[in-house]
Amino acid sequence: MLGRIFTELSLTWSDLAAVLLFAAGWVGYVVFADWHGRRVPSLHTRMDHFRREWMVQMIGRDNRMVDVNVMRNITRSSQFFASTTMLILGALLASMGYVQQAQDLVSGLPFTVKASSRLLELKMLLLVLIFVHAFFKFSWSIRQVNFAGILVAAGPKMPKENPEQFAAQINRIARITSYAMSNFNHGLRSYYFAVAAMGWFLHPVLMVVATAWVIAVLYHREFKSRTLQALLEEDNASTLRM
Repeated sequence: MLGRIFTELSLTWSDLAAVLLFAAGWVGYVVFADWHGRRVPSLHTRMDHFRREWMVQMIGRDNRMVDVNVMRNITRSSQFFASTTMLILGALLASMGYVQQAQDLVSGLPFTVKASSRLLELKMLLLVLIFVHAFFKFSWSIRQVNFAGILVAAGPKMPKENPEQFAAQINRIARITSYAMSNFNHGLRSYYFAVAAMGWFLHPVLMVVATAWVIAVLYHREFKSRTLQALLEEDNASTLRM
């Protein structure tokens, strides 16, 4: 049965190994980033701190137009990527009707492994699945931001003499906003790994190398970037003053 599938798709063991390593790298990095982010500073966890500080300030304001505008900008970012993802999906589905032309184009490139039409369709299908995953993440992020916006509008004004009584409301809004940004981050990661998946069109080894490169880029930006260091400067300055 497996041999028949390999024959019909012109699938090689190197293709199968590349896809498995790609999937393992993506899932493994997501699990690692969540686990590692709870132990060391990361962009997401550091921004969670500022999101909670934002909600503390929001509860104490009478006029919340600033908060509404920030929520609107966050929603626009997710909406932009969601609509862009739909355009990409439409282009990919349309291109599946021109497999032969795409095959001729790819086979003319240097260092390219020639693939059958069925295998090329499988490679396009992988990209479709990646962008479908991205669309679901972005669309869910939009809904979560909308939920957070309703909670911001419904939030009571915090009296200065007893702010502790509104800790539950602050934590609730901050958590939902954090969930929305987490889904937005997962959607962006899909774009990164889509770049790695495109390497399969040329050579399975290139797909593996591109996957490792994407993981390295994501790790550096989330845990070692200058942006994260800038977000941590306030804590470092407070430590120096102490």
